[in-house]
Amino acid sequence: MSRNTLEALAAEATTTAPATPAALAAPPRRSISRRGLLGLGGLFTVGAGVTWALDRYVIEHAEVPSASTQWSTADTAASTDVSGTVSGLSYAGSNATIEITEHTSGSGSDTITWFVADIKLTSADALRSAFAKDTFGENIIENPSTIAAENGAVFAINGDYYGFRDTGIVIRNGVAFRDEPARTGLALHADGTLAPYDETSTSADALVADGVWQTWSFGPSLLDGGAVIDGIDSVEVDTNFGNHSIQGEQPRTGIGMIEANHLVAIVVDGRSSGYSRGVTMVEFAQMFADLGAVVAYNLDGGGSSTMVFGGALVNNPLGKGQERGTSDIIYVAG
Repeated sequence: MSRNTLEALAAEATTTAPATPAALAAPPRRSISRRGLLGLGGLFTVGAGVTWALDRYVIEHAEVPSASTQWSTADTAASTDVSGTVSGLSYAGSNATIEITEHTSGSGSDTITWFVADIKLTSADALRSAFAKDTFGENIIENPSTIAAENGAVFAINGDYYGFRDTGIVIRNGVAFRDEPARTGLALHADGTLAPYDETSTSADALVADGVWQTWSFGPSLLDGGAVIDGIDSVEVDTNFGNHSIQGEQPRTGIGMIEANHLVAIVVDGRSSGYSRGVTMVEFAQMFADLGAVVAYNLDGGGSSTMVFGGALVNNPLGKGQERGTSDIIYVAG
């Protein structure tokens, strides 16, 4: 059962929201309608397995509502006024400069279309994160453009879809939200450097103490000193049925570093014959290497791969121009 199939069941779920401090301390499990269970047809046998799958991968579980209030105690740029000017697909501001370019290669069914954002930050804390519905938890989603608008973003890409899993180290805007080490993560440090790290060798508290501003937990890491890492074409970031393999020619989103505070983000469209087939993991890594990046990291992809600029969708997800809800974005305010 794919993640898309599970997400399609969300419309069949009847929800109840936590309303009191006591409820927030132990958020209620949201219920599924009888119609929703019967609507699964031959895909599931109605019973405990259905309930578990929907509860784990579809139904919202809020852990930290009003998550942005957590950042008021951090050394965060969220409280700093920013000013800038948008011109076409470029932005010149007091916090960052951004240039977005579109690229194509190949022809016919071998066409690849991708978008590169060259990002120069005045300081690392200009690169921010935001959660769907301003809530940290599992299965809470909004379209990236919606999250971007709610947070005054001039530029945004989708993040790691942390809310689809319950593992990984999640630090956003200097605050730790989850500490369940599981894989190779990526950290943005206070000095503006990006670095992959082994989550199992550290902790969220230790990273925050070291000044880590953001972490993402997906992967794999794509480059080592600017060279494509061997074996990335066989990595699995999860073992659940919704995201078992990230291989093949896929739409992809990633972020990399040329030097401290000089980052690049790439969104590749895919699964659309004649417009863009998507890329393999090795091809994706090579795109970053060709830009001069020394570090690069794969974020959530597929239908989630989205780039937003100036309030508009830059890329064309799945060739349909329709966004898919995700749990988080990476953005620059403008």
